Amino acid sequence: MNGASLPLRKQQLEGLAARCGFELAGVAPALPLPDMDRYRSWVREGQAGAMGYLTDRRAEIRADPRHLLPSARSVLCVGKLYNTPGPASTQFDDAIRGWISRYAWADDYHDAMKADLRRLVELLAAEAGPFESKICVDTAPLLERSYARAAGLGWIGKNTCLINQARGSWFFLGEILVSIDLPADEPPPDRCGSCTRCIDACPTAAILPGPDGTYAVDSRLCISYFTIELRGPIPEQARPGIGHHLFGCDVCQDVCPWNGRAPVTADPRYLPRFAAPPLAQMAALSESEFRAMFAGTPVSRSRYSGFLRNVAIAIGNSGQAHLREEATRLVQSQDPVVAEAAHWALANLP
Repeated sequence: MNGASLPLRKQQLEGLAARCGFELAGVAPALPLPDMDRYRSWVREGQAGAMGYLTDRRAEIRADPRHLLPSARSVLCVGKLYNTPGPASTQFDDAIRGWISRYAWADDYHDAMKADLRRLVELLAAEAGPFESKICVDTAPLLERSYARAAGLGWIGKNTCLINQARGSWFFLGEILVSIDLPADEPPPDRCGSCTRCIDACPTAAILPGPDGTYAVDSRLCISYFTIELRGPIPEQARPGIGHHLFGCDVCQDVCPWNGRAPVTADPRYLPRFAAPPLAQMAALSESEFRAMFAGTPVSRSRYSGFLRNVAIAIGNSGQAHLREEATRLVQSQDPVVAEAAHWALANLP
């Protein structure tokens, strides 16, 4: 049934997606989007930092979803709510604990999302007959927020997150490229207006205006980039702004008015395992203990040495003299990046 048009209504597609656990669903044509020019400019300006997977040969693959599936006609976009009860990073003031981004409180979402998307493909095939497809969950070279916007899931806010008017921005995004024509949706209007709360609240001033009135996050200033993606030392001038963050940052979402009434997920797979672990406990983790504690969670992406580097910086920002013992222990690390961060922490503790 490649290339055929499927006579499904939007409500039917949303119903199939809901059966697979997705709160948002919509369709965009599998065609290039104008946002690619913005992406190229972002890369040229160096704002991807050291994330080579965003700037190497895979960068231009993002220009057209048909580079991933030549027969693609539509992009079925979905959103999975991951918001859970718990404190906001902006309300957290426990100096002896570090902060982990909300999306990483539970098991890694990639496997769960892919499993749910495979089920959605099966349900769609039961309605449409056989077709070609490709499942994507954020690691694929696809401008997923741009296609999600084109599919009507929300607009891209000044904090560069996809924001749904009724449900906020706490969503994982996924896509299925399909070789059939599905009924396309329309992008919603941008409703950020004159609000600048995310820009004003960003601890490292990473949200910057572009020449066309849009905004972008400069990775070289972003706490999430520093604590997750960057290998090696974190620039010293950025360290005070990192505060207590051990992995990722939620500030720009926590202050967003559209998240004021964001619902919480009922999916038990996304219930939190941890959010704010004690800094002393984290500083004492062996590599095997780190792997055991964070196995199957996004936190493992930072790697043991990167995590201890982050812990040392959070200790240095804590203002807690009794944590000097932990910083002194980290100074003895055989990893020079960890040892250097611990030296910095000692110099900044009372």
